[in-house]
Amino acid sequence: MSEENITRIELNGKEFILIGTAHVSKQSAEQVKEVIEAEQPDSVCVELDEQRYEAIQNKNQWKEMDIFKVIKEKKATLLLMNLAISSFQKRMAKQFGIQAGQEMIQGIESAKEIGADLVLADRNIQITFARIWNNVGFWGKAQLLSQVVFSIFSNEEISEEELEKMKNQDTINVILKEFTEGFPKLKVPLIDERDQYLSQKIKEAPGKKIVAVLGAAHVPGITEEIKKEHDLKRLSERPPKSKVPKIIGWSIPILIFALIAYTFYANPSAGWQQMISWILWHGSLSALGTALAFGHPLAILTALVAAPITSLNPLLAAGWFAGAVQAYMRRPHVRDFENLSQDVFSFKGFWHNKVTRILLVVVLANLGSSIGTFVGGADVIRLFFENM
Repeated sequence: MSEENITRIELNGKEFILIGTAHVSKQSAEQVKEVIEAEQPDSVCVELDEQRYEAIQNKNQWKEMDIFKVIKEKKATLLLMNLAISSFQKRMAKQFGIQAGQEMIQGIESAKEIGADLVLADRNIQITFARIWNNVGFWGKAQLLSQVVFSIFSNEEISEEELEKMKNQDTINVILKEFTEGFPKLKVPLIDERDQYLSQKIKEAPGKKIVAVLGAAHVPGITEEIKKEHDLKRLSERPPKSKVPKIIGWSIPILIFALIAYTFYANPSAGWQQMISWILWHGSLSALGTALAFGHPLAILTALVAAPITSLNPLLAAGWFAGAVQAYMRRPHVRDFENLSQDVFSFKGFWHNKVTRILLVVVLANLGSSIGTFVGGADVIRLFFENM
C-alpha cells in the first residue's frame, strides 16, 4: 500500500491515519478505498457536514426546493454561491472523468462495507459561510461574490498531473495562495478554524484506529491542531452581527431624507430635483440589474418602483420583490430543477434556467439598488450644496 499522501499520528493511545486527497482525483478515490480496506479502522471521518452529506444521499434535493422560501429567508445570494462553487467543482470533475467529491463518497461506502463508524467531521457549511461573510466588508462581499460567480465561466484547465502535485504538503501554500491572496482574512474561517474543528472531531471519533479522508490543504493544519483541545461550541457559533452596517443602513436614508426635506423648505425647485434624482438612480439601476438577469418585464417594473422605496428601509430589498414577481411570472418547472446541475456549467445555461434566473434577479436588482444609494446619494448632496 502506497504511503504517499498519508500522514500517521499516534496520540493518547489512538492511531490516526490522515489521507490527503484532491477533490477531483481518480487516484484519491482509489487510495481511500485501498487504505480503509487494508487498515480496517474503527471509525472513518470524512470532510463533510450533515448538509453536504444529505446532498450526496439525496440526489433529488433540487427538485424539492421551494424558491419562494429561499427568497423569503434571504438565502438567494448564499444559494447562488453554492451553485457557483458546485458548478466549478463539477466542471473540474468532468474534465477528469470523475464525480466531484468521489473520495468522500468512497469513504462513506467503504466505512459501511467494513462496519466502521462514520463521522461527519466538518463544520456546518452555513456557519463557515457566515463567518467568511463576516470577515469582509461591503465591497469585499461584492468582489468575493463576483469572483466566485465568474469562476464558473473560466476556461482555464489543469492537468491531473498538476493536480496530483498539489497534494504534496510542501506545495499547500500554492493552493491557498490563489484563493486567499485577495482576501487574506478568509484563511481564518475557511482553513484555520476548520482545521481546529476537524481535528477535534477526528480526535473524538470512537475506537482506537481512525482513518480521516480530508482535502490535502487541511492535513498540515490538522497535524498540528490535533495535539491541542478545541471548543467545538465556540467554533460553531455564528458571528455576532456588526451594528455598523445597520447604523450605516439607517443613517444614509435619514441623512438623504433630511437633506431633501431641508432643500424643499429652502428651495422647493431644488428639492424636487433631489427627489427625482434619488428615485431615478435607484429605480433605473435596480431595473437595469433585473434586465441584465433577463427578468420578466413585470419584475423589471417592480424593481424600478420598489428600489426607491426599499432604499429608505434597510430591512427591505428591491431584489426580494423583483425576485418574487419573477418566480410568480416565470415559475420554474420540475425540469428546471432537474437540469440545474448541468445548466450552471455555462453562461447561457445559468441565464436560461428559470431557477438561477430568479436568483440572478434577486442579486442583481439588489446590487443595482445598492449602487443607486451611493450614486443617487452623491447627486442629492451635490444638488444640496449647489442650491444652498
